[in-house]
Amino acid sequence: MSKVTEQEALDYHIGGKIGVNIKTSCLSAKDLSMAYTPGVAVPCLEIERDNELAYRYTNKSNLVAVVTNSTSILGLGKISPVAGKPVMEGKAVLFKKFADIDAYDIEIDENGIDALVEIVRAISPTFGGINLEDIKAPECFEIEARLQDAVDIPIMHDDQHGTAIITSAGLINALEISGKKIEEIKIVVSGAGAAGTACAKMYKSLGAKNIVMVDSKGVIYKGREEFDAHKAQFAIETQDRTLADAMKGADMFLGLSRAKLLTQDMVKSMNKNPIIFALANPTPEILPEEVIEVRDDVIMGTGRSDYPNQVNNVLSFPFIFRGALDVRAKKITEGMKIAAALALANLAKEPVPSYVKEAYGNRDFSFGKDYVIPKPFDKRVFSRVSSAVAKAAIDEGVARVKDLDIKTYIQSLEDKIK
Repeated sequence: MSKVTEQEALDYHIGGKIGVNIKTSCLSAKDLSMAYTPGVAVPCLEIERDNELAYRYTNKSNLVAVVTNSTSILGLGKISPVAGKPVMEGKAVLFKKFADIDAYDIEIDENGIDALVEIVRAISPTFGGINLEDIKAPECFEIEARLQDAVDIPIMHDDQHGTAIITSAGLINALEISGKKIEEIKIVVSGAGAAGTACAKMYKSLGAKNIVMVDSKGVIYKGREEFDAHKAQFAIETQDRTLADAMKGADMFLGLSRAKLLTQDMVKSMNKNPIIFALANPTPEILPEEVIEVRDDVIMGTGRSDYPNQVNNVLSFPFIFRGALDVRAKKITEGMKIAAALALANLAKEPVPSYVKEAYGNRDFSFGKDYVIPKPFDKRVFSRVSSAVAKAAIDEGVARVKDLDIKTYIQSLEDKIK
């Protein structure tokens, strides 16, 4: 892939990246009278009688808000809300491109938790789901939880759960390849922010019992001072104090921290057939070529597209919301997220279509150390993950749609991508 120049990037964004299309006929006076007055009163009164009819007579059933206050923009940190708008527009582009979901970006000039929660709650009737984005930890945890309690549509902070879903899929497959069991391995998580916390929680849901969390001050252990309640849930009894200590005998390293943090000596100290997901961007905690120099039994992933096993959130959030919207889910549960991870893990074991190989320079992909996560351009992700999420929502009792014929639904999704 050729390098993008600054001018090319600026030119690409001129005028913004998203717009609004009219879906119904608007060619005659009668059309206008139905679109606005007096005809619009009819669906208004129907919805007033039964608010659930908004899913039928408005775009609520296919509309997601991408909400941020720009306090933790990937690679940029805290910037002004309006400066974060290109990122949120980009997220809306991905929703539409990969899952045919309409999305509006909403940048809010507010950092207070109470005020931000109230603002998003107040606008929630417009949408079928809300994607929180680039809100810094630990505030993001409380904001997401309070909003989900306050509204009856799915709320998801993608910085947390998208990464958790993709890395869980990769971990499931990496363990199968290495012949290990999740309940027996030692996992080291470097970075105790939004993504690191969500990943550790999901690994626990999958059965992990030995997770060592490391922040900028070192290992989070019982008795250590200076960490908040969100980190306290991962405090353990251990003699490990530094990242180097924690890496000894580790089976997995998950990096959501900073560039070049992991050394070759730390990699050497890991258990046999280790898993390394170094996800700091654009420069990971350690580069794959540096790992290869010291051992050849590693299953490795990064956040970059120029190395194998790219951890890319576009594999999850569009399809999580697609499945949730299609069954009119009230929330996104841990079970729905695990269903998405399992669907991705299973898809990676299937033969890769030729169009995916062509998108990556005719490279040959097959299940193994260098291919434990599907590629973003694999169209099958749309139907596999969306249907798995929809079914899980129904099974867990959070869907308004109760009588979904899952086979017919899967076929309808597959028809959309042909």
